[in-house]
Amino acid sequence: MIAPLNPALVGTLMIVTFMTLIITKRMSAIAALIAVPIVFGIIAGAGPGLGAMMIDGVLKVAPTTLMLAFAVLYFAVMMDAGLFEPLVRRVLALVGTDPMRISLGTALLTMIVSIDGDGTTTALIIIGAFLPVYRRVGMNPLILATLLGLGNSLMNFVPWGGPSARAASAVHAEVLSVFLPLLPAMIIGLIAVLGIAWLMGRSERARLALTPFGATAGVMQADIAAHEPSDPELAAKRRPKLFWFNLLLTLALVGGLISGIAPLPVLMMGAFAIGITVNYPRMKDQRERFAAHSDNVANVVVLLFAAGAFTGILNGSGMADAMATAALSVIPHDVGRYLAPITAIASMPLTFVMSNDAYYFGVVPVIARTAAEFGIAPDAIARASLLGQPVHSLSPLLAPIYLACGLLGVDVADTQRFALKWAVGICLVTLLAALLTGGVPLAGTGVPLPAAAP
Repeated sequence: MIAPLNPALVGTLMIVTFMTLIITKRMSAIAALIAVPIVFGIIAGAGPGLGAMMIDGVLKVAPTTLMLAFAVLYFAVMMDAGLFEPLVRRVLALVGTDPMRISLGTALLTMIVSIDGDGTTTALIIIGAFLPVYRRVGMNPLILATLLGLGNSLMNFVPWGGPSARAASAVHAEVLSVFLPLLPAMIIGLIAVLGIAWLMGRSERARLALTPFGATAGVMQADIAAHEPSDPELAAKRRPKLFWFNLLLTLALVGGLISGIAPLPVLMMGAFAIGITVNYPRMKDQRERFAAHSDNVANVVVLLFAAGAFTGILNGSGMADAMATAALSVIPHDVGRYLAPITAIASMPLTFVMSNDAYYFGVVPVIARTAAEFGIAPDAIARASLLGQPVHSLSPLLAPIYLACGLLGVDVADTQRFALKWAVGICLVTLLAALLTGGVPLAGTGVPLPAAAP
C-alpha cells in the first residue's frame, strides 16, 4: 500500500512549480493559476473535492473581482472624458522652468493620474506631459522615471489597484480592511515622495545654475499645446463641459470609499453607471467605450477568478495548513510574532525578483496562514506584503519600466541604479509609518487566531 504524500511537501512543490512557470514565462499567470493546483490537488489525493474547493475560492474573491472590474471601467471612462487633462495643463502652467517646481509637479501629477491604478496609462500621461519640459530645461530624465515609479507604486495601494486586489484575494480578506488601515501610512509615504522631489529639484537647480525666478514664469506654450489631443477621434471622446461633474462624482466616490457609506462594489458600480450615462448618453457611444476597454476588464476578472481557484485548492486540500505547520516547527515563537514587519521587509527583494502574481498568490497565503498561529490577522499580512511595491516598480519583470525607459530614452539598468536607494527609503518610511499608525502590527499576540487554531 502506498503511503499518502506529505501535503506540506506537495504544497511546497506546487508553489515552486507555479512560480517557476510564471518567472520563466512558460505559462501565463491565468493558465498556471488553474492548471498547477488541479494537477497537484490530484497528486495530494483531493481530486473528488477539487470542484467544490475551486468554487469556494472563487466565491471568496467575487466581491473584489466585481469591484475591480467596474473600477477599471469607471476610470477608463473618466480618462476618455478628459477628466485629468485640465489638471495636467494647470500643473504644467504652474511648474514653469524651475527644476524644483518641475520635479514637485511631476510627483504631484503622478499621484493624481495614478488614482486609476494603471501604471501604463500613468506613464504615458506623465512622460508625455513632462518630458518636453525636462528636455527644454536640461533636467535629468532619470528623476522623472524615479518620481513616476515612486508615486505610482504608492497610489497602487488604492482598493482598485492591482497589488491591493491581489493581496486581499490571496488571504480572502475584504479589500477595504486591507486599504483603510494602511491609508495614513500611504499618505505619509506620498509626502515623503514630495520631499524626495524637492531634494532632486533643488539639486538640479544647483547643477543647472538656475534661480527660482530666473526662468520664465509659465511653461512654454508649445509644451502645453503638445499635450492637447490632436487626434480627431481622441478629441471626440472628450467631455470638457462635464469636467466639474466628473470631478465631483470622482471625489464623491473616493469620499464614499473612505467613509464606508456602502460596500465598495456598490459604490463603484453606481459611479460607473452614472458616469457613462452622463458622459456618453448614446447607446452607440457606450458600446464603443465597453469595447475599447473590454480586454482590460476580461484580464482582471479572469485573473482574480483563477487566483480564487488556486487559493481555494491550496486551502481546501489542507496544503496551506500543512505548510504553515511545517513553518511553525522551524520558526522560533519569539521571531514568529514579528512576521508582519518581517513580511514587509522581505517583500522588497521578493517582489523585485518575482511577479505580483507569483508573490501574492504563491507566497503570501502561506505567510498569512503561518502568521495566524502567532495571533496576526491575515489582512495585516496583506498590508505588510504591499509595502515593497516601490522596489517592485523597478523589477525587470515589469513591462511598464521598459515602456517608461523607452519613452524617456534611458537605460533600464541606469534607472534601477539611480532609483533603488530612493525606493528602499520610501519602503522603510512607509513601513515605519504603518507601524506607528497601526496599519501593520509590530508583533502578534502570540495566541493563535480562532479560525487558525487546530
